[in-house]
Amino acid sequence: MKKTRVSKEIDEHERNVNLSIKWCRRILTIIAVWPQPPDFTLSQKCFYRFRNVMIFSFLSYLSVPCIVYMIVEVQDVYNKIKVFGPTSFCVMALIKYYVLIVHESDIRRCITLIELSWKDITHPEDREIMIKNARYGSQLIALCTFIMYSGLTFYYVSIPIGSGRIEDPEENVTYIPLMFPFPKLIVDTRFSPTNEIIFSFQMMSDATLHGVSSASCSLASMLAAHICGQMEIMVNWMKHLVDGRSDLPKSVDGRIGCIVEHHIRILEFLELTEKTLRYISLVEFLGCTMELCLLSYYVLMEWSTNDRISSATYAVLLVSLAFNIFIYCYIGEVVAEGCRQIAEISYMIEWYRLLGKRKLSMIFIMQMSNSTIKLTAGNIVILSYSKFGDVVKSAFAFLNVLRTVT
Repeated sequence: MKKTRVSKEIDEHERNVNLSIKWCRRILTIIAVWPQPPDFTLSQKCFYRFRNVMIFSFLSYLSVPCIVYMIVEVQDVYNKIKVFGPTSFCVMALIKYYVLIVHESDIRRCITLIELSWKDITHPEDREIMIKNARYGSQLIALCTFIMYSGLTFYYVSIPIGSGRIEDPEENVTYIPLMFPFPKLIVDTRFSPTNEIIFSFQMMSDATLHGVSSASCSLASMLAAHICGQMEIMVNWMKHLVDGRSDLPKSVDGRIGCIVEHHIRILEFLELTEKTLRYISLVEFLGCTMELCLLSYYVLMEWSTNDRISSATYAVLLVSLAFNIFIYCYIGEVVAEGCRQIAEISYMIEWYRLLGKRKLSMIFIMQMSNSTIKLTAGNIVILSYSKFGDVVKSAFAFLNVLRTVT
């Protein structure tokens, strides 16, 4: 009976951990940035690094030809600007992928702490809080992935179908328009089967590129959902500080100790999350500001030339990127709100019923909640709703300058 009970507890623990990390694990495993298990053999590690090289190759396959094409073949200003947008997006993906690989050990530590948190939860009420937040994190990951790949699908379906095969009377050939320019200095993509091969590889590379963006967003969503769950549990414990609960220590001092220890674990996890995401957030913050400006410019220019299909496609990509940076700002706001809630509940509970100097412990919890770590973009900008508004305003300010200059 005892072995059966232990086995059920282990199965339930694995099921709960899987609920928190499964979608993020699947996406990060596809692009080979999920932390390697300690029992990996040398051949498995080499294969894992080979996959990293392949992902870098796919991303470089898009960015390098665009850079060469922009420098060598493009003469007019508008087409240079039009090529600069997708080129910068590819460079953003390269940087984010590199950062994810560099922070593999930090991601592994985050996963370990998530597993320990699930193991420490014993009360059904706390477990329900964790399950609710884990499901919310999974839904957020699914939404991010859907939005990112809907832009990709629209980009590779609407423009080729709407434009059709382009005819070149001089060479007497028809070819599929490439979504990313490819310089003739490397190869002439108008002829078959080169045109179809280049187009297919670009589609696969762009799917990889969006996979990197989805992976970084999924990682942020998973970590933020776990932080919010831990904060809600702490709030729940504080509500039972005075009168106690069956799973908490019987003495007030013991309950205060548990709450403080739990708060310290939250702050440590929050600091680790900030360390893991700060440079990815910085790339998103700066890159998306520029991309929103450029995509808005493309929408206006294509609309003025009556190219409705291209204009609609750029509009979909604009919404996709705006949602991407909004998710980061939303996550930062939710985490900050959780910290404020801890400070608020510290005062709202019946702390005046505590005897002696035990009341003073609430002051320290309030102070730590008010001065706690916040999620930032490279330790420069605190992620919040207001910063998302700043991104949009900055993008449109740059758009006005761009339209004036060009």
